[in-house]
Amino acid sequence: MSSPPTERPTPGAEATTPAVTPGASLDAMLRPVRSGNAFEEAIARILQAIKLGAVTTGERLPPERTLAKRLGISRVTLREALRALTDAGLVESRRGRSGGTFITYRPEEQQPPAAPELDGQLHDLDDTLILRAVLEPGAAATAAAYPLDDAARAYLTERLEEVAATSARQSHRLADARLHLAIAELTGSVSLIAAIADAQMKLAEFLEAIPILPPNIERSHVHHAAVVQAILAGRPDDARQQMSEHVDGTAALLRGFLG
Repeated sequence: MSSPPTERPTPGAEATTPAVTPGASLDAMLRPVRSGNAFEEAIARILQAIKLGAVTTGERLPPERTLAKRLGISRVTLREALRALTDAGLVESRRGRSGGTFITYRPEEQQPPAAPELDGQLHDLDDTLILRAVLEPGAAATAAAYPLDDAARAYLTERLEEVAATSARQSHRLADARLHLAIAELTGSVSLIAAIADAQMKLAEFLEAIPILPPNIERSHVHHAAVVQAILAGRPDDARQQMSEHVDGTAALLRGFLG
């Protein structure tokens, strides 16, 4: 598996260095929590990183000391959160020199969640879709404005291929989110990565409430390929337009079923 790109260049510069640091999505998601709900929010942060693929099956979370510092919580609170995730079968603790907390979550083995109860939440639908319509086309355009080196190009292409290679609902959703986060990573903005990750998590809740439509999945693959092609070709306006069409398609589907 190729690694994320490593350094952000200035748009239009001659340099072709990669665009972001390794683990940028993970760093963006494991941000400090609010002290009032430290336990719950720590779980939510780690779950977001797992369910959006910033850290995947078999990979290790940062060491406890590092993770507690990133989340802004005590190691006692962190251990309680990790214990809860262990009990849920999402992580496991291993001892020894190469030990640590490892991800055991396998999306393809998860039972599809029941459609969520959306009563009282539909007012959030437009909010989520508007936020996404602003963020994601801009991220695609910004990524396309950067010169990408071979590692960055391979990283983005690999994420695209992952989406096309998956069919199970949960695995496909994970691969889809990883592609969108990879595009955000190419902007070099940690704040943007975090915002898109939050929007992707909220979007997933709504997508679980509607049926899978094979023609929609096929159109999504076409849109994804067009976005990636525009980014790799360095065409910001085209990348923005293609991502806008992709986002609008998902929004129309969700509004049709849930609006």
